[in-house]
Amino acid sequence: MAPDDARPQPALRTDGAAAALSGDWTLRLLSPTLPALRRQLDEVPDSAAWDLSGVTRLDSFGALLLWRRWGRRRPARLVLPAPLEGIFERIAALGDTRIPGEPPYRFLDATAHLGRLLIDLARHLLGFVALVGQLCLDLFYLMRRGGPWPWLEISANFYKVGVKAMPVTALVGFLIGVVMSYLSALQLRAFGADVFIVNILGLGIIRELGPVLVSVLVAGRSGSAMTAQLGVMRVTEEVDALTTMGISRYVRLVLPKVVALALAMPLLTLWGSAVAIFGGMVSAKLQLGMGYEFFLNTLPRAVPMANLVIGLGKGVVFGLLIALVACHFGLRVKPNTESLSANTTASVVTSITVVILVDAVFAIATRSIGLPFR
Repeated sequence: MAPDDARPQPALRTDGAAAALSGDWTLRLLSPTLPALRRQLDEVPDSAAWDLSGVTRLDSFGALLLWRRWGRRRPARLVLPAPLEGIFERIAALGDTRIPGEPPYRFLDATAHLGRLLIDLARHLLGFVALVGQLCLDLFYLMRRGGPWPWLEISANFYKVGVKAMPVTALVGFLIGVVMSYLSALQLRAFGADVFIVNILGLGIIRELGPVLVSVLVAGRSGSAMTAQLGVMRVTEEVDALTTMGISRYVRLVLPKVVALALAMPLLTLWGSAVAIFGGMVSAKLQLGMGYEFFLNTLPRAVPMANLVIGLGKGVVFGLLIALVACHFGLRVKPNTESLSANTTASVVTSITVVILVDAVFAIATRSIGLPFR
């Protein structure tokens, strides 16, 4: 292919009553001088005669540029070589088509949209219940028939969602503990109630903040990874291959993730809460001069053991829900990348929302348990 410098450059010559075009009117050669050519074309009178006999090459970009200047119709006086007739005929045919516009808004459109949302919600709920039911049937079958349990998959998932999540959980937990202790110390010092910082940190972190914080981290980190993994397997038809070979997708793919996350979440909750309390203890030492020994001796009396049990119980429930939601959306992925990204996003958002809702239910159900002052 000849370089651009060796090709005839596009040119436009006008004398008021006629306009003559020459050179290659292609996108590559028109781009450098396009603003100047547009101005030249706009200066040509509408009644002028157009001569395209000097045009050596014309692509769809150059033809569309002229077609729009002509007002989407051929000029009355036009010299057009035969090889260029087909280009303008195709552009004229496209110009006659009309793209249907968006229908006007109607009064009941909002109701219809709400109805579609409710139907989608009902479908997700039915699919989620079906997933839980299928897992229960598979567990019953494995326990009754003594089938091969996916221990290798469970251990691998436990390592990925549990052990590998410990550094980020510790970092975030420590910083949250420091921030809570710092802000609480500013308020308690004003009232001379420095000792109650142990109660605030202990109850707030062990009972509420620790499980919820860890669950949000796990939902964003491990839940999205589970959905993406199952989604990619759906796109590459690996899930269908397992079904063809007679291997249950629920036993080999869903069950290990659910079991692993249900086992790892209470341990991560305990780890994250411990690091958060350590961060709060360090901050209390720096802000209030409270000794580590006093803090550790006061913590068991300020926070009864029932709060730790509630926190660990939340971890188990949150882990089950996050894994089930992630697998539910992962198995709903269609064989395209857009569906994969949409379901991964929906998985994370739904998991966090479900965790917060279930935590509110826990708070109401256990409002009279484990509180030293009632």
